[in-house]
Amino acid sequence: METFVKGGAFLLESISPQEVFTPEEFNEEQRLIAKAATEFVVGELEPVKDEIETQKEGLLPSLLRKAGELGFLSGDIAEEYDGQGLDKVSVILMMEKMSQGGGSFMTAYAVHTGIGSLPIIFFGNKDQKKRYLPKIASGEKIMAYALTEPEAGSDALNAKTTAVLSPDGKYYLLNGQKQFISNAGFADVFVTYAKVDGNKFTSFIVERKTEGVSLDEEENKMGMKGSSTRSVIFSDAKVPIENMLGEVGKGHVVAFNTLNIGRFKLGGGCLGACKFALQGAVTYAKQRVQFGKPIAEFGMIKHKIAEMAIRSFTTESMVYRTAALVDRILQKIDYNAEDVGIQMANGIEEYAIEDSINKVYSSEMADFIVDEALQIHGGYGYIHDYEIERGYRDNRINRIWEGTNEINRLLIVDMLTKRAMKGRLPVLVAAQKVAGELLTLRPKVESDDGILTLQKEMVEMSKKIALLVAGAAVQKYMMKLADEQEILALISDIIIEVFAMESALLRALKSMEKAGDEKAQIQKAMVKVYVNDGFNRVEGYAKQALSAIAEGDTLRTLLSGLKKLTRFTPVNTVGLRREVADYTIKMGKYPF
Repeated sequence: METFVKGGAFLLESISPQEVFTPEEFNEEQRLIAKAATEFVVGELEPVKDEIETQKEGLLPSLLRKAGELGFLSGDIAEEYDGQGLDKVSVILMMEKMSQGGGSFMTAYAVHTGIGSLPIIFFGNKDQKKRYLPKIASGEKIMAYALTEPEAGSDALNAKTTAVLSPDGKYYLLNGQKQFISNAGFADVFVTYAKVDGNKFTSFIVERKTEGVSLDEEENKMGMKGSSTRSVIFSDAKVPIENMLGEVGKGHVVAFNTLNIGRFKLGGGCLGACKFALQGAVTYAKQRVQFGKPIAEFGMIKHKIAEMAIRSFTTESMVYRTAALVDRILQKIDYNAEDVGIQMANGIEEYAIEDSINKVYSSEMADFIVDEALQIHGGYGYIHDYEIERGYRDNRINRIWEGTNEINRLLIVDMLTKRAMKGRLPVLVAAQKVAGELLTLRPKVESDDGILTLQKEMVEMSKKIALLVAGAAVQKYMMKLADEQEILALISDIIIEVFAMESALLRALKSMEKAGDEKAQIQKAMVKVYVNDGFNRVEGYAKQALSAIAEGDTLRTLLSGLKKLTRFTPVNTVGLRREVADYTIKMGKYPF
């Protein structure tokens, strides 16, 4: 019987390798999907990448339609609406591959297959699905998602756009402006939001051809220049009543659950960018000769390559672990039930914490890796003719859209706290237990034994540290904790590191169980490095947070307990990184 893992429960429980999905378990169909998507990028996108960058008229829509003909737009769409109804692992795999060198196409593709169409896929009624999904699957209709407004970015519910029912009851008249809308220049359909009667936040499907819908000029952006980003203006736009999505006043259910899925899908896109940048850096480092030898042979370059590979491995482990979790819960839904929308919302919401974790981590790792790849290129990396220059600019947006990383950090703790208050997760009980055992808790293992026993113990101690800090914060601030954003961010960073360390660890353990080959050994080396460094970061975050929460004897007691929990002998990360770098350089790309 399949075990159900509650969202956020990783912080409270010991997870076994058998409970997680890893990329080593891709089936044959998934491998074929990855191959086909890669061929599409190489055959269709690479030859026109410069034309994409200059926003050649009609190019992105035509490429989306080609992607539709090959089935790349229909992964999330059920077969009865001409889709493929793929599992989320396969959908993320497509997203990852489409992001490897696809440049601004990634934006158009991600919006169309993600936040643009998911509201209808998840929350549309049967009539709406029948009218729109087949055309979305083929690319006949291109989607956009219009949520952000000039005065409502992260604070989405502060939207000023209004919707008033017409006297004959057949239309809603929408008035307002949406800003920074991706795909706006060529989208056929917008999923948007407006307040009915001035206060009931509601979702609508609006066609571009609707009278009263107009667009502002293209934004001149730093990156993703080939994508379309415009404001959408509604001036008494007549939206048929049958195009209201979900229920009046329940637009937040559509918006926030769509963003949850969008966040974890973005992880796949960021992962593709990580791997693409790493491959470019390794290729350049092997070719670039200085002081009589390729720079790939220098220790500091090896350090960079190893760190890029390790962080890509960790990101990949997290993203596909989460995709499988979402798959398992959505498979339990009765898609013919009257309350299928509610079931979908509840299913998606279960892993909202993990979605936010993936969004923050993957976007920051992509930025780190692309930055290091540019550094390896030296001065050439700063030149427009080199692809890494565009990648550097393009990746910066990932920390902003789908909810800024600052907002997502706050959400992680907020969601955990709310689940604790509702009895969904026994977080406070676990935190009290750690506080009660603080003087007697000790790591069971303090030095490396070669089979990741030390790393398992460090992950378990990191969970206790997270609970210790969170418990101290709740005890100190109670209902005013939401005002202490700096402390919340530190707690979130600890939680993010726990999920990252554990995801990489469980994947390596699973690989070691199934095979003792060279790849498994490299994964083991990667985990030793990542957990060693991640644990040090956890300790640092905890010290900062505790120093802000407590003082005097209370602080000394907390820091004394923390010191006992962090008593580990460090591993030789220099030697391990060299091992990882040598293998990555030999492979010439991300090695798994």
